[in-house]
Amino acid sequence: MPGRVAVFAPSPELTVTVEELDGTPDIHIHAGGQGVWISRMIESLGAEVVLCSALGGETGQVLRHLIGVELKARDVAARNGGYVHDRRDGGRDQLVRMPADALSRHELDDLYELTLVEALAAGVAVLSGPAAEDVPVPDTVYERLAKDLGGNGCRVVVDLSGDRLAAALAGGPEVVKVSHEELVSDGLAASDALPDLVDGCRKIAECGASAVVVSRAAEETLAWLDGTLHLVEAPELSPVDTRGGGDSMTAGLAAGLALGKSLEEALKLGAAAGAVNVTRHGLGTGSGHVVRDLVDRVRLRPWEDA
Repeated sequence: MPGRVAVFAPSPELTVTVEELDGTPDIHIHAGGQGVWISRMIESLGAEVVLCSALGGETGQVLRHLIGVELKARDVAARNGGYVHDRRDGGRDQLVRMPADALSRHELDDLYELTLVEALAAGVAVLSGPAAEDVPVPDTVYERLAKDLGGNGCRVVVDLSGDRLAAALAGGPEVVKVSHEELVSDGLAASDALPDLVDGCRKIAECGASAVVVSRAAEETLAWLDGTLHLVEAPELSPVDTRGGGDSMTAGLAAGLALGKSLEEALKLGAAAGAVNVTRHGLGTGSGHVVRDLVDRVRLRPWEDA
């Protein structure tokens, strides 16, 4: 029986992207947001996934039909956010963005209970965030979930930044995934130089994490695994869209744990998933069999040898 992952995504967002096809506008409408992208990749990698979210307003009604993975949702009055992007010139121009509304006290309590039940049943949980500028739930939710889930035997993976990350770290997650930019902007590393990022890994590990994974865009990923530092060499592939590579890495880490892999094996799966995602236009996409074929090409080497 495949492993299972519960993904906490408090407020997915509706995404509308305008591209060009044979000289005419081509409109794409999808469910988006970090938790949705992570969930899609987890499922592609052969693990079961359940997305725990709140859905409300017209955007929420549409999202219910677009999410595409198993969904446990609390119907709320708060509206989900959304955006319209224009990519016809090859870039990504944001034309409009609607922020998500904050959940009421009762809505938040119900979503928390729902997530607690699903994550404890799954055994592995990913705590993901809404868009950086949205505040549908207070940051303290991440500390509570990390503490309550981890304290009851659930393996908690977090992919957050800023105050949300700080709150989650106070709850003691098992696996932490961050980007090097986030590590610097959050004041956990003095610069993006490798020695400073290593210091940042060690600071995060003080929360009790077994693994801290720092993606570094086109550079090798840095990973702290049970006290040992590694650089992760993934296959070099031509990128189409670099957005979503970090989320796919998080998905690989969580899927690997759910499928019974060691931390090192889960890290390799995550690195392969991130490498594949950047070759595609969609975020959190990629064929599971392609990712698995690339895993053997991922190498871990001690940082001291770098």
